[in-house]
Amino acid sequence: MADSAFFCTLSHEGVLAVRGSDAGKFLQGQLTCNLNYLGDNTSSLGARCMVKGRMQSSFRILPESDGFLLAMARELLEPQLADLKKYAVFSKAKLTDDSDAWVRFGLNAGEAALSALGLEVPAQIDAVTRHEELIAILVSSGRIELWVPAGQAAAVQEKLGAQLPRGELNDWLLGQVRAGIGQVMAQTRELFIPQMINLQAVGGVSFKKGCYTGQEIVARMQYLGKLKRRQYRVALASDAVPEPGTEIFSPTHGSSVGEVVLAARSANGCELLAVLTADAVEDNNLHLGSPDGLGLTLLDLPYELDRDREIQR
Repeated sequence: MADSAFFCTLSHEGVLAVRGSDAGKFLQGQLTCNLNYLGDNTSSLGARCMVKGRMQSSFRILPESDGFLLAMARELLEPQLADLKKYAVFSKAKLTDDSDAWVRFGLNAGEAALSALGLEVPAQIDAVTRHEELIAILVSSGRIELWVPAGQAAAVQEKLGAQLPRGELNDWLLGQVRAGIGQVMAQTRELFIPQMINLQAVGGVSFKKGCYTGQEIVARMQYLGKLKRRQYRVALASDAVPEPGTEIFSPTHGSSVGEVVLAARSANGCELLAVLTADAVEDNNLHLGSPDGLGLTLLDLPYELDRDREIQR
């Protein structure tokens, strides 16, 4: 169903709100993305890193009212909220869990349904349109996030149901896998640096914004380092969806050569995003869970890595 029109509830993520006169200044020193690029009509992917550059969370961020909203894996919200509050104590910034204030829907090929709600279709990836407290974000080709205040959710869902069939969250996640958009989950917290999930290729890292936690490691890898592990898209001939963090092995190398980032069922089994070593990919002898586990087949990603283009952001 991932290739057809549908809508589903994005129940796997929560919303962290940062508000106040210092919200932007505070977050600018914490996140990989550049908040100076954001406005009412723009959003961004991004991440928050440890000092050593490993991601504690990844998210989509957009301005709202007197601050910003960050949508991330629900299990990461509480630890991120607790940790960020330690750094916000001297700022005029208030951090809250706003998950209950919003209901978020994923729309695939849902342009007509969006128009029926009075919303224009965003013109490009990461663009935002707004109408009467509703927010629409084009997150990849044909895929739109619809943010709805909780009080309007039932009425909006009824209108969506009149225009689109109801899909499953798996259908939405399969679209995310095919778009090559990796995401930090509870199982992969503090495991990857941003470039390992190609976050810089999808606009989630700015190399012109100045300092933030982990910036030195992230910048050094982009300008001076040779990344030995990065994200690839692979297929698995099984409908048992592996959990994020599941190890991938190469009998040729006799060891683990990577981990699952995100996975979803497809018509022919599963499709996965996985962080893998370059030499194991070149050898192309990949197995899930153990050296004699099910084999994995490499698939294309919809974008190319281009360091010169990426450092211009």
